[in-house]
Amino acid sequence: MSLLDRVRVCQRRDLSRFRRFMIGDQALGWVRPDVADRLRGFPDTFLVDEQTVRLDPRLDDFDSRSQAVDAVLRRMREEGFFSGWRGEPYPVGKAFHSAPLLKMERAAVPSFGVRAYGIHVNGYVETEGDPLIWVARRSRFKPTGPGKLDHLVAGGQPIGIGLMENLIKECAEEANLPETIARTAKPAGFVSYIMENEEGIRNDVLFVYDLAVPADFVPCNTDGEIEEFFLWPLRQVVETLETSDDFKFNVALVIIDFLVRRGHLQPDHPDYIDIVHGLRLPA
Repeated sequence: MSLLDRVRVCQRRDLSRFRRFMIGDQALGWVRPDVADRLRGFPDTFLVDEQTVRLDPRLDDFDSRSQAVDAVLRRMREEGFFSGWRGEPYPVGKAFHSAPLLKMERAAVPSFGVRAYGIHVNGYVETEGDPLIWVARRSRFKPTGPGKLDHLVAGGQPIGIGLMENLIKECAEEANLPETIARTAKPAGFVSYIMENEEGIRNDVLFVYDLAVPADFVPCNTDGEIEEFFLWPLRQVVETLETSDDFKFNVALVIIDFLVRRGHLQPDHPDYIDIVHGLRLPA
């Protein structure tokens, strides 16, 4: 599997099979047919036709939408529609800085294909040559990507918390990184993708941070989501990306972005243009 293949994995979808998820006149996501059929059974909340799934217009504010949708999702959870229920609400809206139209349980977000956000931290140790990269192995009990390789720190962006506040929280939970180190993380843009998988549609924007950690720092997981950490030479990271699917799909995308930005993947690479183009959806 080439680096370009890893990028293309995150851009594979056939949206023609999905129905648009609408709130008023705003198209916010995509709902697969089986989920749409089940939502038809909640006519006080969802209006379903052959092209769209709409929230009932009588639900006309944040609280009423959030409460009605949550009640439906909890019923569907009892029926086995969602695995890995997190109890973690995500904002649903047109843009990151716009006021959210409702909040939705994280586990249900891909079933509606709405835009979700996260923070991913490239943790590395500077050396005289190529940097050493901290790699984590996800718990085998995680609902998404169990046992896959991950960043030193990464997490979803829940409602009601700022990006840096979330980064500091995730650094403490996932790697026992003190706030004094976490605050030195440098924002480095974002990657984005719309990907169809078994959950539905992953419609994600990941805010990327680079964090140079002290050479004597040893991460320690505190929330049970990581099984072990490795400090790998950059070449081992690249080789693993090119020869396996061991890295979680979106982690691979963020690492490839790191390789481009740091000049480790250069323009004379035969797939350079396609790789860079595929890291972010058109605005």
